Amino acid sequence: MRVLLYFESEDLIQVSGIGRAFEHQKAALASAGIEFITDPWDENYDILHINTYGPNSEAIIRNARKLGKKIVYHAHSTEEDFRNSFVLSNQLAPLFKYIITNLYCKADAIITPTPYSKQLLQGYGITLPIYPVSNGVDLNQYAYDSEKIKAYRKYFSLQPEDKVVLGVGLPFERKGILDFVEVAKMLPEYKFIWFGDVNMMMIPIEVAAAVKNHPLNVYFPGYVKGPIIQGAYLDANCFFFPSYEETEGIVVLEALASHQNLLIRDIGAFDPWLKDKVNCYKGHSNEEFAELIQGIVEKKLPSTVEEGYKTAQERSIPSIGQQLKAVYESLFDETHLQK
Repeated sequence: MRVLLYFESEDLIQVSGIGRAFEHQKAALASAGIEFITDPWDENYDILHINTYGPNSEAIIRNARKLGKKIVYHAHSTEEDFRNSFVLSNQLAPLFKYIITNLYCKADAIITPTPYSKQLLQGYGITLPIYPVSNGVDLNQYAYDSEKIKAYRKYFSLQPEDKVVLGVGLPFERKGILDFVEVAKMLPEYKFIWFGDVNMMMIPIEVAAAVKNHPLNVYFPGYVKGPIIQGAYLDANCFFFPSYEETEGIVVLEALASHQNLLIRDIGAFDPWLKDKVNCYKGHSNEEFAELIQGIVEKKLPSTVEEGYKTAQERSIPSIGQQLKAVYESLFDETHLQK
């Protein structure tokens, strides 16, 4: 069995969650001993696993159908998580839903990260088999490393007494960036750092203004990779992710893998795998978030770190590899039964 992993415009969106998911797929398939290629011009494959939505993606699907290949579409996006992101995203959301629904329906099966996103897709009228498979996380990448912590603390000139609340993601309203800033205003005694970058011309004025004119205790270092951000995951006092809509949230998995205390908004994407006061804390309002952050940072609330790490282990790269293998094999066996 040979799989073609396809990712259109990789150079443009490789820093997004979809880009990281694609890298995780390659590692997962390698861990499961599944041969894969990424060159769409190589027609020697059995299953097309497609990740993106552009015109080239549709052409690749047509060619796969012509060649009699099986197709798995990885549904990373929904109308719901397209909204409240870029300028005009809300106006374009119905068209985006129409486009992705038509593309998804060209597949033989769909993979999506969570039961929640599966439910959304079924609500679009999609009747194909849909398999919830996490995007996964590389546990080794987020293992404790004192050198990464030193690099991060030096980068931000942190003092021993500084307490840090960490956020990661594209600076979208949907991700809760405005709430992150508002909560930081309520807690001037802590430093708030948000990693993530996007062209300011592509986001609404209100969001761009919040990023540009932020409080003194808020830092927006932009897109940073490697030891700096990994050290931040390992050393921050709390990971705060007030997103309003996700299909899964890879940054949440990275926080759990880093043995971080996690604070999230109570939304559908995080049910049932994230449980309040067990492997995370969940909040509903900025006032509640501020109170919970104080409890976490000052260690007045019980730690959820160990249970959170167990959740990350369940979504490790080797585990995801086996789940992807099971999906592929069901289609591969079906193909050969038809011959």
